[in-house]
Amino acid sequence: MKILHVITRLILGGAQQNTLLSCAGQVAAGHEVHLAYGPIYGPEGSLLEEGRASGATLHEIPSMVRAVHPIQDWRCVGELRALIRGLRPGIVHTHSSKAGITGRVAGWAEKQGGLPKVVHTVHGLPFYDGQNPLVHRLYIGLERYAARRCDHLIGITPAMAEAFEENKIASVDRFTIVPSGVDLSPYKGLDRQAGRRGVCDRFDIPQDRRVIGLVARLDPLKGHRDLIAALPEIIRQHDGVHVLFVGDGFDRPGIEQAIQDSPHRDHITLAGLVPLDEMPGVYACIDVLVLPSYQEGQSRVLVEGLAAGCATVGYDVGGIPAVLEASGRLVPVGDKEALAGAINDWLADEDAQNRIEAGRHHVTAHYSAETMNQQLLACYERLLRS
Repeated sequence: MKILHVITRLILGGAQQNTLLSCAGQVAAGHEVHLAYGPIYGPEGSLLEEGRASGATLHEIPSMVRAVHPIQDWRCVGELRALIRGLRPGIVHTHSSKAGITGRVAGWAEKQGGLPKVVHTVHGLPFYDGQNPLVHRLYIGLERYAARRCDHLIGITPAMAEAFEENKIASVDRFTIVPSGVDLSPYKGLDRQAGRRGVCDRFDIPQDRRVIGLVARLDPLKGHRDLIAALPEIIRQHDGVHVLFVGDGFDRPGIEQAIQDSPHRDHITLAGLVPLDEMPGVYACIDVLVLPSYQEGQSRVLVEGLAAGCATVGYDVGGIPAVLEASGRLVPVGDKEALAGAINDWLADEDAQNRIEAGRHHVTAHYSAETMNQQLLACYERLLRS
């Protein structure tokens, strides 16, 4: 097969890592793989080197920008149409919101004799509760428009497909559910004690403190302020704790100010970006991995944390319940008191290790990159046969 993947930016994010693992797996299976992406900018980190290492042929689309920009977006559709016309792929597979819309429109416009087959993965919802009503309606309208211009949809969790049906974008029978795969090999036989010593020394965290970690880009929707607000209640019951934030993003100044305003600022470390190959050591240092996110597709972070042997807490939103079904604690979205309670429960749980092992087995069985690529290639083959 000749496969073209399209994604908005190759930043350090879950959808991007999913796409690169798909590219690498499909190249390894003997297919010709191309990846189109927009300019990489911002503080979240770049995956360009990982893109080059995937074996896919890379194509930067200068007009593919994240913000809604009608002139640039129209130009982007034209550039993608020209690329598709030149490559003539059998599959055009789009990812993320902007690339998902422009890529589907371009792929559909270039169909000749039923090809390319246009596939879109819903990694996360661009619309959510509490969003500006006009923006909310705009995104739903755009997704409805684009859904009529693709042959098939992939949801990384059943919740993605159900949300599309509830909002009358597309019915669930147009979806195949393929969990977002993670390279789990770095977590096999992970030495948590050695990893803990190294990370605690690196970030000046006292060795005797229990570490509560939040690994995510610095964005208001990821819930960093909720964890800061919950910290006084956590410390009231477990004084020997420390919060570790890993990641960077456009909301860094606001989060730094929230840390400074906290009476427990000495119990919080903002580590910034950590290279991907060093993340297993970071997870080894974390006792309780927390993701109080207000909007989430599946969360690769929670999968990685479970594989590394972390206790986990997440808001009950998007695909988080599917990841934590065998282990972990779910909290109502925005409930800071319950967030503190769930973390305290883990810290006091004498049977924690058995539950953590159940979570490790769950993600190993359902969220490996190999399983994801087998399911994606089977989906492509079905579409091409039809």
